[in-house]
Amino acid sequence: MVKGRLFKVLFLVLTSCSTIAPHPVEAQKKNTKNIPSQLKIQKGLSDEQLLDLVQKQTFRYFWNFGHPVSGMARERSNVAFGYGDEVVTTGGTGFGIMATIVATDRKWINRDSASAYLLKMVKFLAKADAYHGVFPHWLNGTTGKTIPFSRKDDGADLVESSFLFQGLLTAKQYFNADNPVESELRNRITWLWDEVEWDWFTKGGEEVLYWHWSPNNGWAMNFPLRGYNECLITYVLAASATRYPVSAAVYHRGWAQSNFFLNGKEFYGHKLPLGFDNGGPLFFSHYSFLGLDPRGLKDRYADYWEQNKNHTLVNRAYCLANPKQYKGYGTNSWGLTASDSWQGYAAHSPNEDLGVITPTAALSAFPYTPEYSMQALRHFYEDLGGKIWSEYGFVDAFSEQHNWYAKSHLAIDQGPIIVMIENYRSGLLWKLFMSSPEIQKGLNKLGFTSPALAPQ
Repeated sequence: MVKGRLFKVLFLVLTSCSTIAPHPVEAQKKNTKNIPSQLKIQKGLSDEQLLDLVQKQTFRYFWNFGHPVSGMARERSNVAFGYGDEVVTTGGTGFGIMATIVATDRKWINRDSASAYLLKMVKFLAKADAYHGVFPHWLNGTTGKTIPFSRKDDGADLVESSFLFQGLLTAKQYFNADNPVESELRNRITWLWDEVEWDWFTKGGEEVLYWHWSPNNGWAMNFPLRGYNECLITYVLAASATRYPVSAAVYHRGWAQSNFFLNGKEFYGHKLPLGFDNGGPLFFSHYSFLGLDPRGLKDRYADYWEQNKNHTLVNRAYCLANPKQYKGYGTNSWGLTASDSWQGYAAHSPNEDLGVITPTAALSAFPYTPEYSMQALRHFYEDLGGKIWSEYGFVDAFSEQHNWYAKSHLAIDQGPIIVMIENYRSGLLWKLFMSSPEIQKGLNKLGFTSPALAPQ
């Protein structure tokens, strides 16, 4: 059964081409002070210098290539799947917001420029299409009108909107200055947040959330969100809402009730508490945890640090075992997750292995496996950099087996690299998101425990 984002991956696989043309539009110019533009590989960098370089260069995707009208993140850097320059992505924008916080905190961009940029974005969102407060997967970055993801997926996308609001709530915590721009930014984020009717997406009171709703097609997509996959953040946000929350029963009787939620088996010597055998694509351990701090985060079902670390270790161990004997797999080259491939878009995992390594997989795992992730980073940059290092950081994916190296970048893959490296280095996004009063309330409501939660 196809679950979570794998459902959308299937759509992209069925509609993609194996050759991808370069994007025809010049990147938008913004304040890029101290953000390197050269593609020359610099040898002998320390670990900290290399992490700085990768975060800065990858941030160019959101800052230089962000849509000139809305400021939102473009879906990808190339034209593919039958859409063009105007497509901006809701979830990828949430990741870009968090990346902007990193760039601001590390003083790669000016705080005033960053807050003004985000204020422009939330003003655009206030006028953009939304359905019961929930945004579609894709918007037209100029007009704010919905761009259908598929024929019936032409309305609200609860999961992509969750990734957006994860970023917005984090920005609300960070931009806390008492000045007109930051005050208005916080107020507008609160207004957007309060407008989301999370309870509407129980489809009339069922004890589960649904991914899609459309004014043209209603509940025709009929996709209940059951774990375990990348949608944990959706339930946390839904429980945290001020005006339209869902009950804890929706989490426990919806999300946590499926044949593939609890696991408990070992794979390559690592116990996996939840989810598919062998763990599935690594984005399961990234997207919800850009803001959710997994360190010591537990509920009645799992220890989420153990879940995410072991998921990563299983994924790496599979690549080292390399049962299909693909060229290029090894201790320095591992990481399977959803990305472009030589055959089109695919949800790469040990159970769907096409010989494609996706840099975001190992690099977004820095908090869980820092030594192994650094090995991969050095290999990607120092050994393969001439083929995969570009103006927006690493390209989306590559396959040495098929002598294929993507020319594309995707917002949902670039963003987690910046954010999760920062969480490894400073814990910044984790601290901010977990400090949100709304999130504290929601996690307590669902029965989570965490060192980051204030005593009740």
